[in-house]
Amino acid sequence: MRAHQIMTRPVITVTPDTTIVEAANIMLRKHVSGLPVVDAASKLVGMLSEGDFIRRSEIGTQRRRGRFLKFILGPGRAASDFVQEHGRKVSAVMTTEPLVTVSEDAELERIVDLMERNNIKRLPVIRDDKIVGIVSRSNLLQAVASLGKDFPDPTADDDHIRNRVIDTLSKQEWCPFGLSVVVRDGIVHLSGVITEERARQAAIVAAENITGVKKVHDHLCWVDAISGMYLDPPGDEDHAKAS
Repeated sequence: MRAHQIMTRPVITVTPDTTIVEAANIMLRKHVSGLPVVDAASKLVGMLSEGDFIRRSEIGTQRRRGRFLKFILGPGRAASDFVQEHGRKVSAVMTTEPLVTVSEDAELERIVDLMERNNIKRLPVIRDDKIVGIVSRSNLLQAVASLGKDFPDPTADDDHIRNRVIDTLSKQEWCPFGLSVVVRDGIVHLSGVITEERARQAAIVAAENITGVKKVHDHLCWVDAISGMYLDPPGDEDHAKAS
């Protein structure tokens, strides 16, 4: 999927001259946690987020630094803090650089990578230097929810499910040794040997993601690669008692 398929549009924006109070009211009224800031030519010049409202004189949350720290940081930092805490317009508190943006064709993998690398929650989508949309974490959540809907698959019989499970697991570097997959009425039974306990949950999740799978039973045995210690699957003993 790409940015244009999930982005929010039209985009709610403010200008550098918008007052702090007005911007805060827009965010509350529109239920958004961030706003792009554009100039008279509709060019993106900054981003405003909830974090920009944390340190404000109106609510008494200004930074209170000790004398030694003030000396180390110098008067320039104190001046910047004052502007951030007392500025009356968006231009005083908005983030101006670096402005991280994407194009409409940006793939979701790149979008998520940029969000994580830059520790940001939203990305403006740009076309010809103009903002045409915005992708937020909420948009990604909606994408996951929409793609997670189950649709009937006429080929999701036991044989097809088994082949797909084996094919999926065999491609993974943590695939269990001696993998055996049995499927009955959409219920998958996984057997084999793992040397890393985290591979157990990974194998279960991989099988659960195959279309048509109703449930996954774990029969994977853990073996310590150094000592050779062998532990039966935790669910097998309970299953045997129930039987």
